[in-house]
Amino acid sequence: MDKKVSALLNDQINKEFYSAYLYLDFANFYEDKGLEGFANWYQVQAKEEMDHAMLMYQFMHNNSEPVTLEAIAKPDKTFSALIDPLKAGLAHEQYVTGLIGNIYAAANESRDFRTTQFLDWFIKEQGEEEKNASDLITKMELYGDDARSLYMLNSELAGRVYSAPSLVL
Repeated sequence: MDKKVSALLNDQINKEFYSAYLYLDFANFYEDKGLEGFANWYQVQAKEEMDHAMLMYQFMHNNSEPVTLEAIAKPDKTFSALIDPLKAGLAHEQYVTGLIGNIYAAANESRDFRTTQFLDWFIKEQGEEEKNASDLITKMELYGDDARSLYMLNSELAGRVYSAPSLVL
């Protein structure tokens, strides 16, 4: 594996773990507001991010590449409005999409087709992540000001359950 690709993947592992921390911080915000459904949605999101990190971790090891785990930064966002974490979540997913794209481009440039094939799943996943984040913002903008509608949206989000990805390495 090209050294640049290896370094980018290693960095991404740490960024995926940071994403989990960030989403747990969002869950904390919603728990404090009494919106357990929103908190659940972000707890599930945090588990997904940890799985993404572990998939990359295993891929690196399967390809005899070293993995260096770095310190995970504390999330530094503060929120006041209920929609704020949703908007921050979309921005974060767009950022991660860019990071994955950079790794893909570097792997493609070095003709590392094993890594590009591995990253195909993440490219698709990021499209879903951005759509989910955008849809949540749309729903909050439509219903968030009405207490009954907010209750229904919170109930909908409480029903989200975690399911591990089924990516074959």
